[in-house]
Amino acid sequence: MKNLEVSGLVSLRVAAVLLFAGLAACSGSTSSTSSSSSSSSSGGGGSKTIGVSIQNREAQFYQDMESGMKSEAVKYGYTVSVVDASRDNSKQQSQVEDFISQKVAAIVLTPYDSQAIGSAIVEANSANIPVFTADIANASSQGKVVTHIASDNVQGGGQAGKLMCAALGSAGGSVAILDEPEVTSVQDRVKGFKAALASGCPSVKIVADIDGGGERAKASSAMEDILQSHKDLKGVFGINDDSALGAATAVSGAGLTGKVAVIGYDATPEARAAIKAGTMYGDAIQHPDQIGSKTIDAIHDFFAGKTPPAKIAVPVGTFTKADAK
Repeated sequence: MKNLEVSGLVSLRVAAVLLFAGLAACSGSTSSTSSSSSSSSSGGGGSKTIGVSIQNREAQFYQDMESGMKSEAVKYGYTVSVVDASRDNSKQQSQVEDFISQKVAAIVLTPYDSQAIGSAIVEANSANIPVFTADIANASSQGKVVTHIASDNVQGGGQAGKLMCAALGSAGGSVAILDEPEVTSVQDRVKGFKAALASGCPSVKIVADIDGGGERAKASSAMEDILQSHKDLKGVFGINDDSALGAATAVSGAGLTGKVAVIGYDATPEARAAIKAGTMYGDAIQHPDQIGSKTIDAIHDFFAGKTPPAKIAVPVGTFTKADAK
């Protein structure tokens, strides 16, 4: 009888121990799940990867924008995977397809071809991957973009126009534009530039608007042709600093430094040095690092369930020799 009682007590104790262990395990599982849920809901952070296709990663502007993205991404624990489209629409489309196959959490594009990029955006939409554009917008009727983050390029073009008015003064004169008309941001810059001339110095007349491709060599060649056709040219607006620096090279080669005012757009370190040296008059100054950081902020808001505005504009300032140090 005693043996039976002892055996019964042992059985009860073993059952109690097993029950307690089971409850502890359940408690631990619940705690872990709660912790995981809390982590994933705290503002959308975590190990998300954002795919970024930049139209020309060699440009200083885009290097600064990339730096701004990566610095801001660190705050949220995101990984930013950046690839270079090398000014090739087909390559950029393939990069979007690669991001889709990698199942990135979001895609950021600076389209090389604002019209043709639409079909790639549609593919990302179909895969339920949110798409954001930075600096250059999607001009296609296809594809849905969550938010476009860029400089206020109409206002920035206006700043360039004001610089041209200041450079030429009341005498006015003939000026040229080294354009890149297929790019939406450039269209806005030229629009703002023309409006500023019309309102601020109507004696300044645009006599040439040439596609310089946004590239230094092509812009320099185009500027040489303009100088041959317009011997009395007083100024030129390059829609980015590569265009302006290319123009400055052509102006210098023609022995016209100081006689033809060169206005650029971006205020890259090289352009600032040229302004300080007097081979360029001034620049509209963008803040690409802010465009980059604000792009990541917009993505973070989207991950957190918020609806970011359709457009986020970053103001543009001016840079002249007085600002050079």
